[in-house]
Amino acid sequence: MSETTKMKRVFSGVQPTGNIHIGNYLGALRQFVELQDDHDCIYCIVDEHAITLPQDPKELRAHILDVASLYLAIGVDPKKSIIFVQSDVPAHAELAWVLTCNSYTGELYRMTQFKSKSQNKESAPTGLLMYPVLMAADILLYDTDVVPVGNDQKQHIELARDIATRVNNTRKKTFIVPEGRFMKEGARIMALDDPTQKMSKSAENIHSRISLLDDDNKIKKSIMKSTTDSEGIIRFDVQNKPGVSNLLNIYSVLSGKSIDSIVNEYDGKGYGDFKKDLVDVTINALSPIRAKYEEIRHSKELIDILNDGAIRANTIANRTMQRVKDVFGLGLNDSK
Repeated sequence: MSETTKMKRVFSGVQPTGNIHIGNYLGALRQFVELQDDHDCIYCIVDEHAITLPQDPKELRAHILDVASLYLAIGVDPKKSIIFVQSDVPAHAELAWVLTCNSYTGELYRMTQFKSKSQNKESAPTGLLMYPVLMAADILLYDTDVVPVGNDQKQHIELARDIATRVNNTRKKTFIVPEGRFMKEGARIMALDDPTQKMSKSAENIHSRISLLDDDNKIKKSIMKSTTDSEGIIRFDVQNKPGVSNLLNIYSVLSGKSIDSIVNEYDGKGYGDFKKDLVDVTINALSPIRAKYEEIRHSKELIDILNDGAIRANTIANRTMQRVKDVFGLGLNDSK
């Protein structure tokens, strides 16, 4: 394949903390599958990002395998995509240090996620501050063209672009400047109990979210408990009817029907009928994912896929790091 027809490279990753919910799936993970047929895709379980907050080692390792299994369960194909664990590729941390030396505390303190997670305290874990730099390293390490992420990561993608451009301006063209690929408008999934807040893995109320591995009873209970309003009319109006609008979004993306057609279908019907049908739509969409997950989670195949992915990822990453070392004058092995 010639350089002009070379497929664009995609990189993205998910933290191995807690169960992945439908907001994660519909916002970013579903893009992983859509992209792999006509892109060169690399998907990572970013365990080094997870330790910005304390983790139980045994639970963290289990969650790494959980997320890897879910990648495969939703349709990521290891024959088309590289799937690996971040800490199995040392160059992520190595490049992060180089990028740290080319970033500024001011731009890191301005990150909205840092402000949120540090709760504006005078002192916070350094890892929370440096998280976006490690994310930039993840992306730039693989000469990434496209990064499929949720809208909440836009600021981090912009930082990666800024750092890449900054280095390129002084060290010739060291990095490809990546583009973010953000979820479609209308696919932002909010908490079921508070539709003004984003659905979150860490929310105390388990019925605020639907996780991909929830059983049918949990799915039903969470949807039937979900916040609506007193109007009793099914229509899409995010400002005045955030709860109903959120459920319509979920119904639409899981069923493939347009929001307008769903609204017409429930003209004259109440929230009870609508929620019961949404339960069925959600279960039908998630049951095959859960079944595939159970099939592969404790298999030797899963470990083989991750080990093979690490070998393939290291090959690409080490090539990039040699280029970076050359332009910064690091080490004695000049490849030129």
